[in-house]
Amino acid sequence: MDSNMDMKKRINLELQDRNPSEVAELVVDNCRSDNGEVEGLTDEYKELEILSMVNVNLSSLSKLPSLPKLRKLEVSDNVITGGLDSLPEKCPNLTHLNLSGNKIKELSSLKALQNLKHLKSLELYSCDVSALDDYRESVFTLLPQISYLDGFDQDDNEGPDSENDEDDEAGPPGDEDEDDEDSEGEEEDEEDDEDDEVGLSYLMKEGIQDEEDDGDYVEEEDDEEEEDDADEDAAGVRGGEKRKRDAEDEGDDDDDDDE
Repeated sequence: MDSNMDMKKRINLELQDRNPSEVAELVVDNCRSDNGEVEGLTDEYKELEILSMVNVNLSSLSKLPSLPKLRKLEVSDNVITGGLDSLPEKCPNLTHLNLSGNKIKELSSLKALQNLKHLKSLELYSCDVSALDDYRESVFTLLPQISYLDGFDQDDNEGPDSENDEDDEAGPPGDEDEDDEDSEGEEEDEEDDEDDEVGLSYLMKEGIQDEEDDGDYVEEEDDEEEEDDADEDAAGVRGGEKRKRDAEDEGDDDDDDDE
């Protein structure tokens, strides 16, 4: 975007034929503010929630219009020295304020921010005030309502990225995969148990079948032996009868000879 374009033209360009009252976010970074003031922004932007005016040569926010719904104001890399007194009245619901890279030198310049009751995050790095002794402790004491200064809380824990809040709420990446792996492992264990049970049942069934088969085989052998004995007995009886008939025939022959 052309850095020589003045702020009024830039704002009109960003509107894109929309009504100012319909705009919720406005970004006019790297344009030019001739008088160091906010130009072209009016009270019509009553629905505006996010306003970014980075590196536009702002020296004051005194001409900022009333923006009752504004939550996030980005005015880093400007030449603001103070004059923050109008913010609590014009932007009472501000939660994030980025003043980094400006010309704020004294803690007293920040005192007006005490009346921003909803302010949670303040950024002042690369401002002269951030080089003061006990800078962080002093700011947290001066502005007890804020939770994060330059992205970190009082215990030096990093604050959440406002753009990734929804991702954080969804939980740590990788949980679903772990749950899936656990469930797959449980299913595999269950399948192994079922296979063991089936295998055991199969072996038991085979063992029983083998026993039955052995029993059948023994019975068949007994039946064959009984049949053989019966055949032998029958053969013996037939042999005895034959011998008896032969003896009788010989006796008849002897009688014939005697005659």
